[in-house]
Parts: sequence; structure tokens; C-alpha cells
Amino acid sequence: MVPFREIVLKVHSRCDLACDHCYIYEHADQSWRTRPRTISDEAIHRTAVRLAEHAEAHALPSVSVILHGGEPLLAGPARLRRVCEELTRALAPVAELDLRIHTNGLQLSPRYLDLFAEFGVKVGISLDGDRAANDRHRRYADGRSSHSRVLKAVELLREDRYRPLDLGLLCTVDAANDPLAVYDALAALDPPRIDFLLPHATWDDPPPRPDGSPTAYADWLLAVFDRWDAGGRPMPVRLFESVLSTLAGGPSLTESLGLAPTDLVVVETDGTLEQVDSLKSAYEGAAATGFDVFAHAFDEVAAHPGVRSRQLGLAGVSETCRSCPVVRSCGGGLYTHRYRSADTADGAGSGNAGTGFDNPSVYCADLAALIRGIEARTAAATVPPAVTDPGELLYAQQELTRSLLAELHAALDGRGGAAWQEAWELAGTVEACSDGLDDLLAHPYARTLIVDSVAAVRAERPGAPARAARAVAPLLAAAAVRGSVDTPVRVGYRDGALLLPTLGALRLGGPGEHGEAEVRVAEKGFVVRTAGAEHRIVRPDEPTPAWRPVRRLGRDGAPDLALDDLDPYRDCFGAPVHPGLDEAAAADWSGRLAAAWGLLRERVPAQAAEAADALTTLTPLAATGPPGPVRGHGYGALGVPVRGDADALARALLRGFRRARLRARTEVADLYALDGEWTRPAPWAERPVPLSALLAGADERVGLAAYEPHHPVHRDQALRALDTMADAAELTVGGKSLLTALREEADHV
Repeated sequence: MVPFREIVLKVHSRCDLACDHCYIYEHADQSWRTRPRTISDEAIHRTAVRLAEHAEAHALPSVSVILHGGEPLLAGPARLRRVCEELTRALAPVAELDLRIHTNGLQLSPRYLDLFAEFGVKVGISLDGDRAANDRHRRYADGRSSHSRVLKAVELLREDRYRPLDLGLLCTVDAANDPLAVYDALAALDPPRIDFLLPHATWDDPPPRPDGSPTAYADWLLAVFDRWDAGGRPMPVRLFESVLSTLAGGPSLTESLGLAPTDLVVVETDGTLEQVDSLKSAYEGAAATGFDVFAHAFDEVAAHPGVRSRQLGLAGVSETCRSCPVVRSCGGGLYTHRYRSADTADGAGSGNAGTGFDNPSVYCADLAALIRGIEARTAAATVPPAVTDPGELLYAQQELTRSLLAELHAALDGRGGAAWQEAWELAGTVEACSDGLDDLLAHPYARTLIVDSVAAVRAERPGAPARAARAVAPLLAAAAVRGSVDTPVRVGYRDGALLLPTLGALRLGGPGEHGEAEVRVAEKGFVVRTAGAEHRIVRPDEPTPAWRPVRRLGRDGAPDLALDDLDPYRDCFGAPVHPGLDEAAAADWSGRLAAAWGLLRERVPAQAAEAADALTTLTPLAATGPPGPVRGHGYGALGVPVRGDADALARALLRGFRRARLRARTEVADLYALDGEWTRPAPWAERPVPLSALLAGADERVGLAAYEPHHPVHRDQALRALDTMADAAELTVGGKSLLTALREEADHV
């Protein structure tokens, strides 16, 4: 069950305007005629009680209540005060209350705004643009213009004392109006935000299209978008920002677009509980549930089939929509706009029309054109640089690890005790004095350590805060040594060994022996002191009977990488890691790796150069043994088999690097969303796979195609996979940019 987080509370059922496009009075449902004009005290009280019960039962941190009508200001200040008081009293012990009111502004005055300021009620005003546009529909019953009165309300709300209450302007689109005149008039009022609404329509009663264009509303909105964008986007426009968000893989910001489940319920003036108000445009009784606040809890409404049908995400849209490339952004359009009472096939975008709501939106062609138009205008500027720029990817990865360390500090929230506070202050000292902290945060397995610690603390595992402090201490000690920061660092050791990430391991005792040591920079190298001994490591790169440094690879022109078979967090590749190579085995592996790098430089020089710049660490993987866990690690480490000739190792390096690079990209940029909602055939798999697997396989095969051009199967499979993904709804603008880059790379093989 999806709990309700937004309540539309009808405080008055009549209006002082006679807008001819109003869905409440002018469309199919005429139930307003039977409603009481003003909400009763008992309905107010029961609504507040029901909402508090619902919020408490679902542990909601906040709920939003929108005072609505008709025209809600017709309820009068006294009635609105009663509403605010009842809701505030009921919700105060349970959840934060976000109160709002949507009004035509005609009655707005200081006595209302002073009341709203007292209770923190935010105010949204409906205005359809310039006078000509506004007066096309928003007139008094006798035909008089409402424009000047609304402007006075907007000006009043803009006064400094009331400005914090201003929610912005709501504008219903009419394709016959001049889009630029409408936008300019709204923008001139300096609203904190603007929301453009498509007029409610269905397949039975489609929207007017003055010029006959199947995309008249998209054309209108794109003209506004261009003006808004050219002007530096001076205020948020919810419709546009929702499209931009979903194109980048983010959430929808409005009910009219996207696949997010609805969490809204309507309370009418008589206490009746209804579905979203716009359903009144479909047919008489479309919004009805049969429930009311006097006899039913909100949970009962949440289980209503009509409500549940708008909470199904992708499964709740028509078959036509599920196969559409823009469905993540449009979400099938507003539920009401899908309605068709008969199985007819008229109308643009109707596809295989059905009955009821199992259809694309009557605005289908408009929504597709709007989304594609915004994407075409913005994609180049909105693709994260890390998707295609290797240097930006490295920087973004380093910043990610740094932010995760800050997240760990925030998650501990003082629970790490003196040990964590000491570690946190030391991190600041090392960062201020040197690059040592940057060097250690760039260590791939530092990420594993931090991610594991954050997860343990967030899950409130016993002892997690203390373990986090102990785990980070060796990292900071190594950072101090690397940065030549002369400050003592206390570090725990286990099984007689002190492990300093990126530096090495020092034998301090026998197996099973645990204790604490102090690490401090010396004039040459560093010193480790325990209660009974002192160890001076004068040359950290050279082994001694007690000190085993992290060895380096880099023979015969191969890149200078760490051979890390020591770090306790290296077991993160989903394959058994080698417990440790002796000197002969390390030398043999290093020689074969050098030959493998030679093959890469010869056959795929660009890929070899990028890998050499990005990688810092290779960890040997054992040929046998139980598979290890798959855990997050920083960009720069690969697990590479110990066995294999130069060619096998070259292919392992190439595949591993491309997998690591793709994973790194997905960690700092959204390449796709709703992964797994669809599956597609992969040329190399027996069963359909989700897009993430298809993309990873294609990326890997593009690299192998260049390395082994005499095996055309790699390129053929890659191109077929790229073709399959070309219109994938999951892809964001970043994902599409990556697909383009992969295709260009494959075309040059």
C-alpha cells in the first residue's frame, strides 16, 4: 500500500468565477451541485483525526494538505482558521504539516494572508498569462475580466511581509493564446515558480487544436521553453524541470508526468473521500470511492482499485505506452487524459485504443514531441562530463569517496566516541598539510572500507561505530606517512600484523595477538611503537624480516601499478583472491603482465593508455577457492587471474578495465533508470537480460573487437546489442551519449 502524503481538502464547493474550462463545473461530473457550500466543523475534525491516524500508522515524516474548492477563500477567514487549527492540533505530535492553498486570488487580502502567515499556509494563484489570454476563459459569470483583480492579489503576495508564503503561479495552457505573451506576462510578476497545466481532456472530449496540429500543445510549450531557457531559467517551471529530471534519470516532479505512484486523496466539503479531482472530466462518478471520513480510514481508500491502478508504475500504463521510448518521462500522461468510453481508433497517438483508462494519453503526440524537443535542446549540455571524459571520471570518483567519508561522519552523529573524533580531526590535519589524504582516498579499497562502515552504521549493527573508527585509523596513519605529517596515529593490529593501506604490513607478534600501536613519521620513513618495542621503517619500499611492503608492477614498459595482495578489503571482486604471492610468483606474474601490456599497447593503444592512467592497483585472483563477495571499490583496482599467458592476461585486463570503467560511470552519473522493468535479447545469452547487463556486455565486446579484429563475432554482437538498446526507455541522456560513443568506437574497428 502506498500511503497518502498529499490531501486535497475542499473547504468550499462554489466559485466566484465562471471559467469555461473548469473541470469541476463544466465537465462530465456534476456532483458539485449536491455538495454543501462550506465544509462542516465535523468534517474538518474527522479529516484531521483520520489524517493524523494515517500519518502515525505509516510513520510519515510530513504530510501536505492543499486547501481547495471551488474557490477556497469563499469559506471565509473564520472557517479557514478552524481548518488550520484542527489540522495543526491533530498533526503536531505526529508529522510535519505542509499547508497550502490554491486560489484564483480574487478575494485575497491582508486578513487572509495574516492568517496564512500565522499557520504557514503557502499560496498558489491561478493566472493564465496576459489579459487577453487570461480573459479567454477566466471571467466572471457576467463576462467581466478578472485579470486586474488577480494582478492585485499577486502584487499583495509579493510584498516583503507575505513573500515567504508565495508558491507561484498556475497557468492552464490554451494553444490559441500567444505562448510568448503568456510567459512574458507571468515572468514579469517575478513568481518563485510557474506551473503550466494541460487543459483536462479525454478521448471522448479531446482538447481543441486551433491550427489542427497534432502537436499544438507541445509546440506551444516548446516556444515557452525556449524563451525560459534563453532567459537563464529565471524561475523553476515544474513541467519543464520534471522532463529534465526524468531525462537525466531522476524522478518526475508532477502527477501529470512520470511513473511515480499517486499518493493523493481528495476530501469533499461533505467529508466524502474521492480520487484525484481531474477524474471528474472523464464521466459522472469517476472520482467516487464510496468512502467518507466519518466511517472510513484513509487506508481503506488507499486500497480502492481506482487508487491502486494509479500506483502500478509501468504496469499501470497501456501496452502501447510500455513499448514507447519516452514512457519514463511521460508516464502515459495524466491518468484522466487516457479515458475513452468506447473502443474507437480516432485521435492522434491512440494506437490500439481500448476502453476506460487503458489507453495512451489524448495528449500522446504532444507529450512525445515535448519530451523529445526538450531532450534535443538540452542533451549536449546535460550529459555529465564523467560519462565521456576520462579525467572528469577520475575526479568524480575521488569526490565520491570523499563524500562517502563525510557521509560516514554524519551517520555516526557523535556515536563514534573519542576514537572517531580523533580520526576525523586527524583527517582534517592531514588534508590541510599535504596531499596524503587525497592519495589514500584515491586508494580503491579505501572506498570498500568506507562503504562497508557506512552500511554497518546505517543498519545499526552492534559495535559498528567503534569498528568504523578502528577501520579508518590505518588509512589515516598511511595518509600521514605519505603526506609527511608529523603527528602520532594510534592504530589497532590483529593476528600480530599491522596493515597500512598502500604501504605494507608489519609483523608485530604472532598469530592471534592483538593490540595497539602508534605510527609516526620519522626523518626517514616512519616509526611504529608498541608497548614493548619500536620498529623503524627507513625505506618503506624495501622489505625487511618484519616489514612487507606493497610491491610494485611496471616491468618492461608496463604501467607502475601496485600489486596489492595485502589489503584486507581487497576481497570484493566476486572471485577468490590470492592469499599472497611469494617473491618468485610475484616476479613471474609481473613478467607475464608486462607482456600483456605490450600486447595492449600494440593492438589497442588508446585503450591501453586510458587504462594506464586510470588504474592504480592490481590484485591477484586465485585459480581455485570459494568466490568472494562482490562489494563496491573505488575506480582504479582490478582483480586479475594469476594464471594465464600474456594474451589471456591482456584480455582479462581489457575486459576488467572496461567493466570497471562502466561501473565507475554508473556510480557518478545516471546512465539508465528502471533497470529490470524490461528485458531484451542479448546476442551472447540464452535468455533476455536487463539493460544494465546488455550495456555491460556491449561495452566489453566493443573493446574486445578492437583487440581481436580477426574475430568479427565481438563487433557483430556489440552492434546488435547497441541496435537493441537504441530506443530503450531506460536510457538517460547520459546513457544515450555513451551509446553514441560506443557505436563510434565500434565503427572504427
